[in-house]
Amino acid sequence: MIKYKEKTLSNGLRVLVNRDRASKLAAVNILYKVGARNEEPSKTGFAHLFEHLMFRGTHQVPEFDIPVQMACGENNAFTNNDYTSFYITLPKENIRTALWLESDRMVNLNISEEAYQTEKQVVIEEFKQRYLNQPYGDELLLLRELAYKIHPYRWATIGISPEHIERATLDDVRSFYKLHYRPSRAILSISADIDEDEMIALAEEYFGGIEDCGGVIGEIAQEPVQCEPRRLEVERDVPATDINIAFHMGDRLSHDFFLGDLCSDLLAGGESSRLVNRLVKERGLFSSVNSYITGSIDAGLFIIKGRLMPDTSEAEAEAALLGELQDIAEGNISDYEMEKVKNKFEANMLMGEINIMNKALNLGFYDMTGDITLLNREAEVYRSLTRDQVMDFATRCFDKRNSSTLIYRAKR
Repeated sequence: MIKYKEKTLSNGLRVLVNRDRASKLAAVNILYKVGARNEEPSKTGFAHLFEHLMFRGTHQVPEFDIPVQMACGENNAFTNNDYTSFYITLPKENIRTALWLESDRMVNLNISEEAYQTEKQVVIEEFKQRYLNQPYGDELLLLRELAYKIHPYRWATIGISPEHIERATLDDVRSFYKLHYRPSRAILSISADIDEDEMIALAEEYFGGIEDCGGVIGEIAQEPVQCEPRRLEVERDVPATDINIAFHMGDRLSHDFFLGDLCSDLLAGGESSRLVNRLVKERGLFSSVNSYITGSIDAGLFIIKGRLMPDTSEAEAEAALLGELQDIAEGNISDYEMEKVKNKFEANMLMGEINIMNKALNLGFYDMTGDITLLNREAEVYRSLTRDQVMDFATRCFDKRNSSTLIYRAKR
């Protein structure tokens, strides 16, 4: 269990703090509620671009990394479809350095023409190297486009096309910063061996005077129910054919999220899982298989996939994957499997609570979901799941009408 105190400052900034008496470090995380889902269809990739720009320095601090290093700290960031997190670990005695730096770049980011042009080229090159010029690089991009027609989850964090960043103006970028990187769009979470009230007072000191301005955030269009199967077949210069099948499932706070997560672990939770044992080791149909959920805040995807062996036909492979899903829907799940998956989740959760940065990250994430109490309730939720509930989920979710199938075919 992670104990915490919370407060919302007058400018809208959420503050969550945890006293970790076992660590000499302080972990400071600031989560901005901006990801690819907050972009316009004609201007994608901006949240990822800002992950880069936020390290370019401010009018007051030209080199962000130098003060962090001088304070014996480390820092990094990540962006996904739902949010962006910037985090710093450093000795607890130097926590003011982290708070000063984060509050400064919330309002004083130096979005100069030189900084923008430099990072724009970095992002464009990353798009090309990781997605356009990499074997299987555009696979998930294609699957997203197939599964989503309305919701901005239809594009990945990197964006739809590098052209969107290429043609973006400096005014576009500055407007995006003003709209999203402000107190009411942020969550500050801290874990350190410092009194909770003192940490909240420090947050007030460094962030309380920042004015919240920037405009109204538009509503996100929600994906309608899929009523017929979708299919896309492409050929690429890759060594083997992949089959991906995606099904829409519940949002992060729904009961179906936990059932989908458990179901994916039943199928592909390690080398002793069903998919590996049955489809790779016993039947030799695939060289690799996997099943996972996207973990999205809004309604996400349950994905099952496999890379075919040379002698496996596409029809046989697709039938095998669907057969495994049907097996779950029919309730062919042992008590041992259910217990194994639940134990694995609980162990991972407990291990995550040991790391001080994980605590800070989790505080921010669960608060962002809209139900901070899940932070300490998830193990209980997973423990409560039953075989009948998993069967019901599988029957509803793995409906052919709810499926989007991508055949990513190796050129013959």
